[in-house]
Amino acid sequence: MKVLMVITSHDQLGNTGRKTGFWLEELAAPYYVFKDSGAEVTLASPKGGRPPLDPKSNEPEFRTELTLRFENDEDAEAQLDNTVRLDSVKQEDFDTVFYPGGHGPMWDLAEDQDSIKLIESFLAAGKPIGIVCHSTGALRHVKIPDGSLLVHGKEVTGFTNGEEEEVGLTKIVPFLVEDEMLKLGAIFSKKANWTPHVVSDGQLITGQNPHSSGPAANTLLAKLGEMGNAHVSTASRKTA
Repeated sequence: MKVLMVITSHDQLGNTGRKTGFWLEELAAPYYVFKDSGAEVTLASPKGGRPPLDPKSNEPEFRTELTLRFENDEDAEAQLDNTVRLDSVKQEDFDTVFYPGGHGPMWDLAEDQDSIKLIESFLAAGKPIGIVCHSTGALRHVKIPDGSLLVHGKEVTGFTNGEEEEVGLTKIVPFLVEDEMLKLGAIFSKKANWTPHVVSDGQLITGQNPHSSGPAANTLLAKLGEMGNAHVSTASRKTA
């Protein structure tokens, strides 16, 4: 199995002068869900090379066993140093795609045409996709083959208004994930702030916050398994 993980290249937190980027737990937890299942993982970002880490995500209170494992994993760090450019990847080479969050995606991946086209190509190919936290915002312009917005009428989750308020960035981010999804006609599902929460609707799997990233990756793997079994069943029926 081949999994593509798409990471932000954006490192500026609006006009605050503070740094942002990807959230370490949201990369590390899914990364090891995939790696430990035997998958081959490719990391990509809009600019390629080493993507910016949100420095806050590596503060002691946010470290986990898996973030520490990632930091001590030479192969993982080497991959992170050399992410491939997003405009060079094709969905045909992968079984699925997963988007870790962090505040960075709100500025680049939400508007990135290569990202939008990539997600659309996975959907058109019938492949599932996983997206967590702020990266749900990267769905805002994504359309399905009939030209309508992907999230319209879909049940989704992502970083909530309440969570954004708690971290004090409501007025800094270019839009609020929860408000944007509701504006676009999605059914926004949420649990209490910082509670793990994953929603699966058709090909789309979304997670609410950093603690939801590992569970979202597990849900994505389960979905791939179901789809694989369905294909096998169909093939078997045709052979019989």
